[in-house]
Amino acid sequence: MTEPHPWRRYVALGDSFTEGIGDPEPASQGGHRGWADRVAEVLSAQVDGEFSYANLAIRGRLIRQILDEQVEPALELKPDLITISAGGNDIIRPGTDPDLIAAQLEAGIVRLKQSGATIVVFTGTDVGFSPVFRSIRGKVAIYNENIRAIAAKYDLIVADQWALVAIQNSNMWAPDRLHLNAFGHHEIARTVLAALNVSNDLQPNSPQPLTAARWREARTEDLVWAREYFVPWVLRRVRHQSSGDGLSAKRTTAGPVFSHLAD
Repeated sequence: MTEPHPWRRYVALGDSFTEGIGDPEPASQGGHRGWADRVAEVLSAQVDGEFSYANLAIRGRLIRQILDEQVEPALELKPDLITISAGGNDIIRPGTDPDLIAAQLEAGIVRLKQSGATIVVFTGTDVGFSPVFRSIRGKVAIYNENIRAIAAKYDLIVADQWALVAIQNSNMWAPDRLHLNAFGHHEIARTVLAALNVSNDLQPNSPQPLTAARWREARTEDLVWAREYFVPWVLRRVRHQSSGDGLSAKRTTAGPVFSHLAD
């Protein structure tokens, strides 16, 4: 018989990855579902009594902003499970140092350890499959090694995206190529639950089969992507703007999970 998991109060910290961008769901708080909501849904369904979930992540946040804005509110919620994914927006910026970014993350981990909660961190995706981000693959790998060292030092759980071959596929990503789509978020949820050793019924490639785009369709999509996503992203960098400017977290208090799983 499988033992029930021990967690009753889950708080997620991070940026657009944790907010769930790329996985739109009008019925979910904030209009996006994402892997963290999916994990919370599974955890909530497996406990008798109260289970609470808060998601403090905001798209576009750099690691310093995540630590300054989210760590103390997270501690105030008294979680027994924390996930934190931070540094991705820093890594993709030219000239940033993965060692310095990791040092910032470690400082945040030291603060979060005060909660006594189980803490899950994430390695970055192996971006070798992506023509857009292939050039920073080595930088991501260095950051990942730092994350693994931090995890070993502070007894953290690692959700290993680098080894997750399933998401090294354009069909797992939203049209902007920056964020996972519903399929990708689903795979991350499965990875996190596996790292937590929580049994679940989530199946690969749910909720529907993936179809590969034909060559001509893919080239047309390249042009559309550049116009609708890449150029605006470059302009925001030039103007020192963020997609999350003026936004607040979608679940600032720890409350019940309302599942919106597809039939």
